[in-house]
Amino acid sequence: MPVSTLSEWVTHYRQQPQQLVAAYQQLDADLSRDDNAWIYIASHDEIYAQLTTIFQAINSGEKQASDFALLGVPFAAKDNIDVAGMPTSAGCPAFTYQPGKDATVIARLKAAGAIVVGKTNLDQFATGLVGTRSPFGAVENTFNPEYVSGGSSSGSASVVARGLVCFSLGTDTAGSGRVPAGFNNIVGLKPTKGWVSTMGVVPACRLNDCVSVFALTVEDAETVVAVAGGYDPQDPYSRTNPQTAPARFREKPRFAVPDTLEFFGDRQSQMAFVKTLGRIQQQGVELVSIDFSAFNQLAEQLYNGAWVAERTVAIGDIFKNQPEAMDPTVRGIVANGLNYTACDAWQAEYTRAELAQKINDQLREFDALLVPTSPTIHTLAEMAQHPVRYNSQFGTYTNFTNLADLCALALPGDFRNDGLPAGITLIAPAWHDQALSHFGKSWQQALNIQLGATGKTLSASNTAKASTNHVRVAVVGAHLREMPLNHQLTSRNAVFIEETRTAAHYRLYALANTQPPKPGLVRHAEGLPIAVELWDIPLARFGEFVAEIPAPLGIGTLVLENGESVKGFICEPEALLDATDITAWGGWKAWLARHHSA
Repeated sequence: MPVSTLSEWVTHYRQQPQQLVAAYQQLDADLSRDDNAWIYIASHDEIYAQLTTIFQAINSGEKQASDFALLGVPFAAKDNIDVAGMPTSAGCPAFTYQPGKDATVIARLKAAGAIVVGKTNLDQFATGLVGTRSPFGAVENTFNPEYVSGGSSSGSASVVARGLVCFSLGTDTAGSGRVPAGFNNIVGLKPTKGWVSTMGVVPACRLNDCVSVFALTVEDAETVVAVAGGYDPQDPYSRTNPQTAPARFREKPRFAVPDTLEFFGDRQSQMAFVKTLGRIQQQGVELVSIDFSAFNQLAEQLYNGAWVAERTVAIGDIFKNQPEAMDPTVRGIVANGLNYTACDAWQAEYTRAELAQKINDQLREFDALLVPTSPTIHTLAEMAQHPVRYNSQFGTYTNFTNLADLCALALPGDFRNDGLPAGITLIAPAWHDQALSHFGKSWQQALNIQLGATGKTLSASNTAKASTNHVRVAVVGAHLREMPLNHQLTSRNAVFIEETRTAAHYRLYALANTQPPKPGLVRHAEGLPIAVELWDIPLARFGEFVAEIPAPLGIGTLVLENGESVKGFICEPEALLDATDITAWGGWKAWLARHHSA
């Protein structure tokens, strides 16, 4: 089976895991060591050793094939992420070392059954958004080899766009996990800082570094981050998800859009973005222009202020002792860090905090910020003429993201008229990653364009998964939409999922002497399906919600007509003695409408 989406791969090989050996024999033949998207390709023995670990667990009965969320899935890692036994160069041969252990993110993916097939090219020390600052060669755009691939995670984006692996890992400090996605028509998920451990990752700016994921589909990227993420006690910048964010956007999303969009004279990119805005509005999204000055000011801080000194610290000894071994452009950027004092650094942090607060305040009334992933693209020849200026242009809508503690999802958009991709990015507050992914999956289905440069389109099998950070609750009465207690859900970031019905063994009663009026739902052998609404409430807010529910009501487990079990409202039997049986009406709203009209 050729490499395709992660979900298709896992579905196929869970039925026939023994076929993985043949699949990797074919994959080994397909990967070219002359392809400069790769810095290192795993040997047959290195691949087989990883497969053997999986087979031993299955054959011993310790695990079943279904226990591996990423069974045998081939992936690549940017060559600033440690893989035990494979050299890490960070794009600088003189820096190369042999790590003795996997980075945390690699270890977690391997434990889920994924197979590292190689290390990918990058802008040296992850310093750049272009994909050209590497002694291993500039990585070409997968749609037109005259153009840049984007960076710094250039190789990781390229191998996914061409379908050589199911997913890849990049890093993202200033946009390195998003710009290459936009330039190669793939998905780039930049998670909330600290969700995915950076232990075992060569730092660029430790305060702002993120491990990112490239995939052909949003579903695949979401799956990978769910496996790889989680608190790591070995990483001092690791964080625990507070589980308070919504699972998806509101029914009619509101997206902020910069009031002044800069494309640096690139009419092709501008027209593609305008076309995409029209598509977004057709999806029922409200677009609102906002003042973008704070975003621009914060973006400028990353390279035009004391923050650049963090890169100087991160690169360390090789800059001090072997500066000639570094790419000249990278060396020049890093050298700028010596121009700032400790006082400058503290002032830069105060400025960052002020701007970040303003940005988050601006975004509070919106579901997300919508921007072009990059305002323009350039050829390799053009980039050689103005390497710093054009790199800066690429970061216009990315550089501020980590400084403001935002998460982001780069998505395919409408193509330019010259056949080059022109992606879009959705940006939201920290821990809103799942809401971004939920919208991204529906957007990708609606867009229905090819996946990367593979020529394939999205399979209908890519469907939404239930959230582990939320509780699905069935509401039946005063908490329904447009009912008086619905605010107890919405004020806790709960989001409406759908209208449905219970299984056919419930009865509904109008309770006496309740304010506001409330129904009681009880399980009964001679029942009927009752109309309910499903809402997803953040796990950390569920307890607050339950605490507000007065007797005789409570929360138990309800069975829906499709057989699914969810949390839902139940009622103490004693309260039914003076209640009115309204089961025949099929639901609370239907009974209220008839009762009030009478």
